[in-house]
Amino acid sequence: MGGQLSSALRASWLPKITNGWFFRAESFFSVARYLDEMAQKYPMGGGPPPDFLSHSHGEGFLRFFEERCQKQGIFIFDEPESALSPARQIEFLKLMRRMENIGHCQIIMATHSPVLMAYPNARLLRLTKYGLEPVTVRETDHYKVMREFCEDPAGFVQAAIEE
Repeated sequence: MGGQLSSALRASWLPKITNGWFFRAESFFSVARYLDEMAQKYPMGGGPPPDFLSHSHGEGFLRFFEERCQKQGIFIFDEPESALSPARQIEFLKLMRRMENIGHCQIIMATHSPVLMAYPNARLLRLTKYGLEPVTVRETDHYKVMREFCEDPAGFVQAAIEE
């Protein structure tokens, strides 16, 4: 759990950055609902509330990221691809590029998506029972499975369901 993890980690970076947040796909609806309710209850700036939940799951995710990732900070994402189609994952890559161009942003991400893993100059680490080890996209199990599927979709699915 996050509380236990926070006692084991100490983050520091220079220049000092005070903004950032942790995103966990499973808690998106709770957070989005809270933000929508608070924006309705305490409107700021006279604009419309963010309204994350009236869109499709993936669109709500992207709206959330686009609103929350506009400033410098450290951003920890746990499986952000869970609601994103491959096309929306490309949009998320573009958002990551904008974050990179802002400067002073750091992204730490746990993902199963080879698309997101392929972000230019990303440092990929695989968690094993021996600790963290560097890995390339092509060496990941997720990439290998997707490669096998793309080479022969019908054969891959037939073999998978026969097991």
